[in-house]
Amino acid sequence: MLQVQNIEKYYGNKNNVTKALDRVSFDVADGEFLAIMGASGSGKTTLLNCISTIDTVSAGEIRMDGVNIADLSDDALAKFRRERLGFVFQDFNLLDTLTVEENIGLALSLNHTDAKTVQERVREVAGKLSIADILAKFPYQISGGQKQRTACARAIAAGQSLLLADEPTGALDSKASKNLLEIMSEMNRDMGATILMVTHDAYSASYAGRVLFLKDGRVFNELLRGDRGRSVFYHEILDVLAALGGDVSDVL
Repeated sequence: MLQVQNIEKYYGNKNNVTKALDRVSFDVADGEFLAIMGASGSGKTTLLNCISTIDTVSAGEIRMDGVNIADLSDDALAKFRRERLGFVFQDFNLLDTLTVEENIGLALSLNHTDAKTVQERVREVAGKLSIADILAKFPYQISGGQKQRTACARAIAAGQSLLLADEPTGALDSKASKNLLEIMSEMNRDMGATILMVTHDAYSASYAGRVLFLKDGRVFNELLRGDRGRSVFYHEILDVLAALGGDVSDVL
C-alpha cells in the first residue's frame, strides 16, 4: 500500500542545514500495523508529517498504491487526505455540538456522500466497534473509552486506507492507553485497518506487528513480532531501544 523510497528531509538554509531524514526506505503492506520508534529528534514525527502530506520531502518519493503523492495537484491532495488518510489523536478531537453519529460520519458528509449511505456506513462501523447504542448521544454524555472508539470509528468511516497515529497514548493514563491500543489492535485484526503509529513508548509499540526504529534520521533496526506473545515482543523492543543510545530512559 505505502512505499517510502529513499526520502530525505532538510531544514534551514545553506549555511545552517539540519538533515531530519536521511535516505529512509520501507514499505507498509495492506492490513499491517507498523510502529515507528526513536529518541526525540530521530525524525519519526517528521516522517509521519511527510507521509500525511503536512510536510514535503526534500528528496525521494512517497507512494500510495503506486502514486507519488508529490505529483498530486492541490485539489487531488485535499481529496487524498479526506478519502485515504485517517487520524487518531491523543485528545479525540470530537465536536461537542455533534452527536456520536454525526462525528463519525463527518468525513463522509464533507465528501458529499448521500445521507442514506452515510447512515449505513456509520452504523456498520459503530457496530464493529461496539458503540451502536450511543449514536444519538453527544460527546459530553459518553465515557472516555466510548470517546476513543468514536474517534477511531470516525478515522475509518469514510473508507480511509491508512490510519496515522502520532503518540496516540502520550496524554492518556495507563488504563486509557491500554483501551486505545486494544481498540486499534481490534481495528487492525478484525477490520483490516492499516495502521502506522509513531510512539516513544515500548508498551504501545508492542501492540504492532512490526516496529521500525529510527536514529539520527536513518533506519537503525526493525523487529517483526511474528507468533511471539506481546510480552516477549515488548522486552525485545526494550533491548533495541537500549542499543539505540545505551539508555532506555531516553526513549521511554
